[in-house]
Amino acid sequence: MIRANAARCPISARCGMLGVPRSTYYWMTGRPETEHVDPIAGDVCAVRCDSRERYGARKIKAALGRRGVTASRRRIGNIMREQGMTSAYTRRRFEPHGTRVNEVRLANLLDREFDGYAPHTHLASDLTYVRVGGGWAYVCLLAGLANRGIAGHSVGRARDVSLVLAAFATLDFPLTDVQVFRTDRGSEFDNTRIDELLDVFDIKRSLSRKGNPYDNAVVESTNRLLKKELVYRNHYTTIEQLRHDPDDCVWWSDNQRLHSTLGYRSPKEFTE
Repeated sequence: MIRANAARCPISARCGMLGVPRSTYYWMTGRPETEHVDPIAGDVCAVRCDSRERYGARKIKAALGRRGVTASRRRIGNIMREQGMTSAYTRRRFEPHGTRVNEVRLANLLDREFDGYAPHTHLASDLTYVRVGGGWAYVCLLAGLANRGIAGHSVGRARDVSLVLAAFATLDFPLTDVQVFRTDRGSEFDNTRIDELLDVFDIKRSLSRKGNPYDNAVVESTNRLLKKELVYRNHYTTIEQLRHDPDDCVWWSDNQRLHSTLGYRSPKEFTE
């Protein structure tokens, strides 16, 4: 900018406006090679590409460390801005509908103790909404507290018990392994069909306290990642398209995605 406007305004004045010493200007114009790309920019772009353009500066920093490349989050953030790497967020808001709250008196067994469990023994679940065409669809996730993996999932138009049971049907391990099923107080989980399922397999239920989303924080966080890393980056016109995409996202999340809670390891690596 200084060079382009040198004929209109003295160089010393332009440097003063920008807070740049004149010596720096003359030094840089005499050495064009100093205007170079950061040497780790290629590594940052490669990690970003491998993460399917989902990682931010924190996880890119961790992934680079696994490759033997050390860089600060600020440096990585600068590279991302220079390369135009940004996250996609939606602007459309969900219109909540008034539903009754599960008033049953059940103990909050986990009480925000989300770590230290054996694989498959403790599952947590919640539903989240996705805009599909001119209406709303729902995704039900079953998260494993042992490794933060997505043990099961389902997609449907109706927010009801069938969606929850469909998620259970996708588990790749026997229900006899499950000891505790944690949910919030949504009406979709207050159903005799779910109660019968839990009774048959001797699974204890743990309910969040009324109006306290932090009691189900693991699934709330998983839903947020699903929205940011998949839903907000796509436009869904059919329910079939939405049913197909989570399969690949779940596989990637369980096998490759670095989770900060797991010491920047994937659920599969953490379990092993």
